[in-house]
Amino acid sequence: MNHSTHVFPALPTQLTGQALISHAGLSVLTSFLNALDFRQLCEDRFSQFVPATATHRPGKILGALALSMAAGGEQAADIDQLRAAPELFGPIASDATVSRFMSRIKEQPEAFSYGFATMTRSLRTKIWAAAGPRNPARLATPANPLIIDVDATLVHVHSDKEHSAGTYKGGYGFSPIIAMADYGKANGTGEALAVQLRPGNRGANSAKSHIEVLNQALAQLPDDLYDEHGNLQAEKILVRTDSASSSREFLHHLDSLGIQFSTSYSLPVVKERFIRWIDEKKYWEPALDADGDQRDDAWVIDATKVIELKDYPAGTRIYLRAEPLYPGAKANLFDTDGNRVTAFLTNSPRFNVAFLDARHRARGRCENRIKTLKSTGLGKLPYWSFAANQAWADLAMFAVNLVSWLQLVVLPSDHAAGCWDLKRWRFRLFSMAGKVISGGRQRRLLIPQRAPGAQLLCQLIEGIGLLFQRWRHGELAA
Repeated sequence: MNHSTHVFPALPTQLTGQALISHAGLSVLTSFLNALDFRQLCEDRFSQFVPATATHRPGKILGALALSMAAGGEQAADIDQLRAAPELFGPIASDATVSRFMSRIKEQPEAFSYGFATMTRSLRTKIWAAAGPRNPARLATPANPLIIDVDATLVHVHSDKEHSAGTYKGGYGFSPIIAMADYGKANGTGEALAVQLRPGNRGANSAKSHIEVLNQALAQLPDDLYDEHGNLQAEKILVRTDSASSSREFLHHLDSLGIQFSTSYSLPVVKERFIRWIDEKKYWEPALDADGDQRDDAWVIDATKVIELKDYPAGTRIYLRAEPLYPGAKANLFDTDGNRVTAFLTNSPRFNVAFLDARHRARGRCENRIKTLKSTGLGKLPYWSFAANQAWADLAMFAVNLVSWLQLVVLPSDHAAGCWDLKRWRFRLFSMAGKVISGGRQRRLLIPQRAPGAQLLCQLIEGIGLLFQRWRHGELAA
């Protein structure tokens, strides 16, 4: 009779010299980097950061750091997980080599930033072109523009670092501002275009910071969004922000570029008769949910003729949304009938009130991207040097974008993994175990057939192989 009270089987554990791989699922990203010719791109831009005779080249160092961060690494030393599997990842630079590489970045931060920006733009142009009918640049039109979300966040640190400062929430650290491309749920989770690290005491409503990060983001857009004269087709772009970015200076800057905007707006204190007009829901129309269906308990209205906007760009309109207060919410001056009233401004050429409101509320997706960036390295900046931490933030952005690009160009639009968050990729795919075997003068990676993500891994490897062949034979030109 078995009297065991164990919840799970208790197996004896012992060490072995077999070629077992704990993060075999990362082979998807290594294959993708190889297909993108990542080594040569890095050699062209970062060769000055390593000695000419160095064994470990820039592409291998940056690629290893990006893989480590995609797998959940929080510091440069975490690449030892890759170093433990040379059969799959090859020789990996030592911690001292990585440290010297980052020290050279500290000495030449502008050179690294420029090289990294041009490298990522080249990759983005190549990948978006390979997306075919799902190419976000070609899908963009004035009526349905490519959306760029701009938002700031806080990164707390527990030790003194260069340019760290107190935050408005009483913490201490940095206040990075991030620009992200949102090309819809059907094409993946979107991607980050630019991350600008700032001291923690920099305000989220700084027009100067917003303009700087927007310029960086626009410089990242592929050639398909520029005409034959090299001019940006600004009417195909919409910048979406929260109320911190609704400053007149920033909106006038967008208007001068010809870019559309949709920004949250803090309602001013108004007269009592305006509050009574808000209560009259007969003038409003039903709002839409994320799937485009009408809601019974939310309404929207164009209030441009009721609320006067002074010194805003010509054509700016204000829209209101009313919906029930969530449980526990405290009512304010406008919530006289139990509904929370919010507002946003836009200069979009479309006038469908419910559509404009639903598109603006989808801005919440950028919060998920920021959360993903923080869990991929942005949330724990490991260096004292501000330049090194900025490079680390850039690598975190690159690690997140690698998965976003896989979703865009390799997976079908209706695949379930197309909307997975990076944490789910880690748990379902990247952490998958495997074993390297040799036979017939070849090495092979064995994956458990019954693993839940095994079929997805094989599908991705096959798709990346086909993509590489098409790039190799010139069938896909960036």
